Amino acid sequence: MPISQIRTTIRTKPAAMAVTALMATSLTVAGPLPAPTAAAHDKPHGQSGTTYYVDCRSGSDTSSGTSAGRPWRSLAKASRTYEPGDRLLLRRGTSCTGVLAPTGSGTAALPISVDAYGKGAKPRIDGAGARAAVLLLNVEGWELRNLDLSNTGAPTTTDRRAGLLVRLTDHGVGRHYVVDGVDVHDVNGADFKDPDPSGGILFSVTGSAVPTRFDGVRIEDSTVRHVDRTGIGTSSTWGRRPEHPNGPGTSWEAITGLRVQRNQVYDVGGDGIVVQTAKGALVEHNYVNGFNMRSAGYNAGIWAWNSDDVLYQYNEVTGGHGTLDSMAYDIDGGNNRNVYQYNYSHDNQGGFLLVCNGSGMTTHGNRVRHNISVNDRNTMAPYGVISVVCAATTDTQVYGNTVVTDQPGTALISNNGPTGVTFRNNVLVGAAEGSPVNDTVSAYENNLYWRTAQPRDTSAVTADPMFLSASPTAPADVRLRPGSPALGAGLPITDGVTRDYFGNRIPTPPNLGADQARNGR
Repeated sequence: MPISQIRTTIRTKPAAMAVTALMATSLTVAGPLPAPTAAAHDKPHGQSGTTYYVDCRSGSDTSSGTSAGRPWRSLAKASRTYEPGDRLLLRRGTSCTGVLAPTGSGTAALPISVDAYGKGAKPRIDGAGARAAVLLLNVEGWELRNLDLSNTGAPTTTDRRAGLLVRLTDHGVGRHYVVDGVDVHDVNGADFKDPDPSGGILFSVTGSAVPTRFDGVRIEDSTVRHVDRTGIGTSSTWGRRPEHPNGPGTSWEAITGLRVQRNQVYDVGGDGIVVQTAKGALVEHNYVNGFNMRSAGYNAGIWAWNSDDVLYQYNEVTGGHGTLDSMAYDIDGGNNRNVYQYNYSHDNQGGFLLVCNGSGMTTHGNRVRHNISVNDRNTMAPYGVISVVCAATTDTQVYGNTVVTDQPGTALISNNGPTGVTFRNNVLVGAAEGSPVNDTVSAYENNLYWRTAQPRDTSAVTADPMFLSASPTAPADVRLRPGSPALGAGLPITDGVTRDYFGNRIPTPPNLGADQARNGR
């Protein structure tokens, strides 16, 4: 069953750029890498293969294509079979219309690469309403860099479209893919999520005959802007396992070696960054601004589905639109041992965090720690800044976070029945009018409450946390002043983590909330 249908079935009906510069240097979000200064057509040391050139303005398909002076003209000509070590270079400052759909496979040692040559803006490929501007089908060992992709056709409710689509169908294991410095924008695909979605940068597994997955995917230093419906995402038709017994396919073929890092995602119709059917993925230093902007389904900023051991850190999510989810972060169905740490969430209409296991699925051992939420909200019951809904999870621990809102009419935490969540050592601050904690089920221990309350927390600290700013609008504003009742008031937690959001060493005993500076600021 598609995720959107599962979520509709199980859900009870409702009754500024980059992570703050004040973080330590090692925690600061990096911007896009600068363009290389060496000539783009210079071969990397030790690389074999042939280099081909495309100039959609001045080339000719009758040319050899093997020199910058005799380039091909069309994407159709360039959509040929390549060998390991080959390179396909598109001329900067030019625009091509159509689909680049090359074939052939490289290896990690001898990848096939697509890049730019010459001077000027990144070469543009306009898919003009096709399935994708760049389409890689049942190939591996590919690296794509320095491209500008768009794919706008007639308005549609039926056609799937993407900027970049890498798809494996009944292929087995596909290894080594790099997407680096690729800009995707203006993709108006239909509102399809699973399987085979529309969106910006997509890695999709389809088919049912041969167990298939990706191994070794890096998506980095790229931008996605104004696309429908998924910004950056993975999907798979091989998702069945005990933790997801009704999943597609006959086995769980998880993507391995997935890295999604230092990307910027703006104005997406649905999900910002979604990882599906993965194991051991790393999602870090990404910026998402504006998600769930046009979709009719449930969407979140950065989240996973049916995935284990995913680490999300140093991300910033803002601009979640609407209240069909629209949370920045999400622990969802079939997620096990996932960790959200050192993330920043602010000004999302759907809130900071969703905990929502799927019916009949197992979601266990997840951690949400050392994050900051500022002025998130969700005013639609039974939701809140933090929402615990859907089916129960087990051993979900939310600790050492600072959550503050100035938005009236929102609960800080809301739970409509599921169990399995523990809140410990958090700082929870409501709006001036008060923001309730509507939760009679979850466990609460040793949290600080201000302009809110949780009577079931028998070790509660009820006091003004004494933030640096009385009206926080940024992470630095929620640092603690000397004399704060949160200083040294935490319970020790043995998890191997030694630093906080700001790079401070965590003392013993710890402070409450995300700021662990020993004596405040």
